[in-house]
Amino acid sequence: MDNRIVITYGEDIWKMTRDVLKESGLGNLIPKGSSIGIKPNLAVAKPADSGATSSPVIVSALIEYLKEQGYDDIVILESSWIGDSTKRAYKVCGYEEISEKYNVPLFDVKQDSYTVKNFNGMDIEASDKVLSLDFLINIPVLKGHCQTLVTGALKNMKGCISDREKRRFHTRGLHKPIAYLNKIIKQNFILVDGMCGDLDFEEGGNPVQMNRIFCGTDPVLIDSYMADSIGYKPHEVEYINIANDIGVGSSDIDNAEIVVLNRDESIAKPSPSRKVQRLAQFTNAKDACSACYANLIRALSRLDDEDLLHRFKDNPVFIGQGFKGVKREGIGVGQCTSGISKNIGGCPPSTSAILDFLRNI
Repeated sequence: MDNRIVITYGEDIWKMTRDVLKESGLGNLIPKGSSIGIKPNLAVAKPADSGATSSPVIVSALIEYLKEQGYDDIVILESSWIGDSTKRAYKVCGYEEISEKYNVPLFDVKQDSYTVKNFNGMDIEASDKVLSLDFLINIPVLKGHCQTLVTGALKNMKGCISDREKRRFHTRGLHKPIAYLNKIIKQNFILVDGMCGDLDFEEGGNPVQMNRIFCGTDPVLIDSYMADSIGYKPHEVEYINIANDIGVGSSDIDNAEIVVLNRDESIAKPSPSRKVQRLAQFTNAKDACSACYANLIRALSRLDDEDLLHRFKDNPVFIGQGFKGVKREGIGVGQCTSGISKNIGGCPPSTSAILDFLRNI
C-alpha cells in the first residue's frame, strides 16, 4: 500500500484504530513469526490529551489486532528526549498498564547497546534492539515542532538512537540526520495518532482536537500528508525533501490514494489552550465538526505566524453545520457554509487549502 493512506474520523479511538488496520491489511504485510516493535511517541512524560504523546488506546487496539492475527513476539520501544525518563513516560502515559494487560514488554532504548551505522558518510548510533526487529510499527502524533515545523514518522525515529546521537543530530542541523536515519532504520508501517496534537511544539501544551487516525507504509508520504494537515507544503519541511531525494519514500501526496472510511460528525469542543482560544476569536463557529474546525484553527495559527491574522478581526470566519442553507456576505470554510459569499468547500477542507484560501482573501 505504498502510495495509499487510509484515514478515518471520529471520537471512538478503539474502533477507528481497528477500522484503519483492517482496511490497510496490516496482518498480510507482516511475515509470519516476525518479531514486531511498536514505537510510540513518548518524548515527554505527559498524557495524550496534552497533545504531546501517542494514545495508549491506539496502542492497545493495535496489540489486540496483532495478537488476533497470530503475532505474539511484540515489544514496545521508546527513548524519551534528553533530560526526561523513558520509564517515567511509560508510567505517566499509561503504558505500564498496557504491558501488564497484554504481556508485552516495555523496552527503554536509553539502556540499550548501539551499533554505528553509516549512510552517505554520516555515522549514526542506532539501537541494537531496534536493528534486530523484523517489523517496526511507528505511531507518531500529528503535531507541530518549533524547529522542524512538523514532527512525524521520520522524526519519531529519533527515539531509536542513543542520547549522545540525539545531541549530535542537533549540532548537524536535525534535517539531514533525520532523513539519513531513515535509510539506516526502516519503519514498515505507520499508524498516526491524529486525535489530539499540539499546534507548534513537540512537548504539548496547546492541543487541538483533530479526531483522526490514519495509516500507511511510506513514511515520506505520511509526513507529507501530516505537513499538509498542519498547514505546510511538504517542500517547506527540509527533512521531507531530503528523505524524498535519497529514496526513503515519496512526497507526492497529489498522486496518493487517500481512502476515507468515515467522516467526522463530532462537534468541536472548547479548548483549554489559551492560544487556541485566542485563535478561536477569529471564527464564528456553530456546530462545527471537530476535524473541520481543527483544520481552520491550524490555518489561523499559520496566519498568526505570518502576522496576517489581523485581517479577520472584524470579519470572523464562518464554520459549522449551523450555517447550512444560510446565504450571506462573509468568509466560510467547509461545505456547510456554501451559502457564504466567499467560501472554500470540502468535508473537511485540508489545512493547506484553507490557508491558501484565507491568504488570498
